[in-house]
Amino acid sequence: MNREELIKKWLDNNLNAEEQKAFEQLEDYSDLIRMNSALQGFKSPNFSVDKHYNELKPKLKSNNNKLQPWYKPLLRVAAILAICFSAYYYTTTLDTEVNTLIAKQTNIELPDASEVMLNANSSLVFNESQWNKNREVKLNGEAFFKVAKGKKFDVITDNGVVSVLGTQFNVKQRNDYFEVTCFEGLVGVKFNEEFAKLKPGHSIKVIDGKLLANEKELTAQPIWLRGESSFKNTPLKHVIAELENYYDIDVVIDKADASRLFSGSFTHKNLDLALQSVTIPLNLSYSKSGTSIVLKRE
Repeated sequence: MNREELIKKWLDNNLNAEEQKAFEQLEDYSDLIRMNSALQGFKSPNFSVDKHYNELKPKLKSNNNKLQPWYKPLLRVAAILAICFSAYYYTTTLDTEVNTLIAKQTNIELPDASEVMLNANSSLVFNESQWNKNREVKLNGEAFFKVAKGKKFDVITDNGVVSVLGTQFNVKQRNDYFEVTCFEGLVGVKFNEEFAKLKPGHSIKVIDGKLLANEKELTAQPIWLRGESSFKNTPLKHVIAELENYYDIDVVIDKADASRLFSGSFTHKNLDLALQSVTIPLNLSYSKSGTSIVLKRE
């Protein structure tokens, strides 16, 4: 086995007894061992030996090396340090992203045992390796959070930032719809240049850039966890958009006022019943063609 293969297997801790003896006979064996000892205190994540070795292979070829011999140990140490630091940087900046499809939900456990119930057609992003320094998630869609007590926990959305220490709350952010409801503890919400503190049962809602007053929430958890969506004085276009998150359909509003306000709820388990729950109170009718739904004024 040649020198390059021995070094490669040594990096992977995969030398057998015979190969170990051959490795110890290398002229730069002492340099490699000293370098390895110096790196014992450096904690680096797992990385692909094959990938990084192939990248460094040209530098490891001694027969074409025109540098003076005293440069060799420095070159080897620098090369392997580069591998370690690049692997460390890559893994510590790598985010975890969880996505849900239409009509699907999922539960997520964060590194501190905080729980997230991610609603349909939503995404959550967080960095596990940096979690102890920064408890932060990025949300697009809707999620219910049960946050373990500790330092500040931030939920970042395109419409605002929600900050807590340890509590239960729901965040909904879809296009121009932003709503935060506190179920336990105290929740801080920052949006635009405004800041609000929510106590249990209170919520804040911003629709199409307008801050709206909300009635007190009487339930212990958001209603979507029970298979329904509920609305209070919400423009029809946002109700329809939410309907599309639970059914594989495309809803077209034909000759109807998309800004008309709707108060009510619809089920996530029966499309016709859901459509009737929305259209009847607004004196609308609907027709179906495949996965397309057309709403019309009666």
